[in-house]
Amino acid sequence: MVLIRGARQLLTLRGPKEPRRGAALDDLGIIHDGSLLIRDGIVEEVGTTRRVENLASARDAMEINAAGRVVMPGFVDCHTHLAFPPLGGPDADDRSAARLVCASTHQRLEARARSLVEAMARHGTTTVEAKTGCGADESAEIKILRVLSALKRDPLDVVSTFLLHLPSDEGGDEVRQQALESVSTDLLPKIRRRRLARFADLVWDSGGGARESFARYLERARGLGFACKIHADGPSPAAAIAAAVAHLVVSIDHLEHATAADAQPLGGSPTMVTLLPCVSFHNGGSHAPARALINAGAALALATNFNPRHTPTLSMQAVVALACARMGLTAAEAISAGTINGAHALGCADRVGSLEPGKSADLLLLDVSDYRELARQFGANLVRLTMKRGKPIYKAGEVVRRPRAQLSEN
Repeated sequence: MVLIRGARQLLTLRGPKEPRRGAALDDLGIIHDGSLLIRDGIVEEVGTTRRVENLASARDAMEINAAGRVVMPGFVDCHTHLAFPPLGGPDADDRSAARLVCASTHQRLEARARSLVEAMARHGTTTVEAKTGCGADESAEIKILRVLSALKRDPLDVVSTFLLHLPSDEGGDEVRQQALESVSTDLLPKIRRRRLARFADLVWDSGGGARESFARYLERARGLGFACKIHADGPSPAAAIAAAVAHLVVSIDHLEHATAADAQPLGGSPTMVTLLPCVSFHNGGSHAPARALINAGAALALATNFNPRHTPTLSMQAVVALACARMGLTAAEAISAGTINGAHALGCADRVGSLEPGKSADLLLLDVSDYRELARQFGANLVRLTMKRGKPIYKAGEVVRRPRAQLSEN
């Protein structure tokens, strides 16, 4: 048993089973002077310190003192490009990146990805999604998926996504159609049989006759048992939004070029909207209309879009701060979008994303006394402790001071 005791603010994110929308995004389920009891990696009790510490099961528990600090659920980073493209220069194209994957050993790719996962854990992420995206290169796709499989549950939960990304210069519409058909009829079934990915994602290209082909791809993926997602980072996302709503995809992501009018169809839809403020931060582009989406009733999630070449930000704390500073979210809205709604975007909100009895004890102890500091302290790592399934996977260490003798010598 583990007792986390006396948090100044315990953010439970308890609430309805559905994704948070509208005013519900601002409700963090805060317990002041809160505590929680963990048994075998699962949250057993949550409440005021006075109540929880007096439970019979708490008497022999190992105690973690959270006095003066914030305790909250671990972040769920529901959109990353963790393992592809590999490092190799920001100007390298996808074909070159796929060749680099094929030329690299599995051990090298895994070691690099593992180091990034560990860095995410240090910054408070406890569940992360990771995409492929090697185009129609089957060898590279399978290799990346095997690397991601090797990372699952060590130390984080890694959710794998097959991302279909057909380069626009693939040789014309006919060649692209053939590649898409090959992926749909051959590669997707192979991935499904080997249980290498949970989601089938698609980079939406509004040009040519792609809409019908993409619709068939989504239908086949769903027929095979994949949950589907759509990448909608193009200049005209209306068609992608219509397809997302029509095909009941789990999430539509990016939407940097969406307008307030584009937000309306998503308001009553079960499709999550995953926004990626780091994209605009790195490329200087426009931001998705977050406030219009919230006002329309869309269910928002936030993620890093970590990409080692183009979006090299792996901290969900930075995402929260950017969403507040650039998109107009409140700190509470951003935290909800980066925890419980991120879990909904990955279909795992029944297990993670909030601190409620029966859920995995994935949580953070922050070195602040008020959760709103997450919105103010951009670039700082406020995590003192990260726990996954009730076990510490990161503890902040002390800075080593130099001996006085060395100081005097300099």
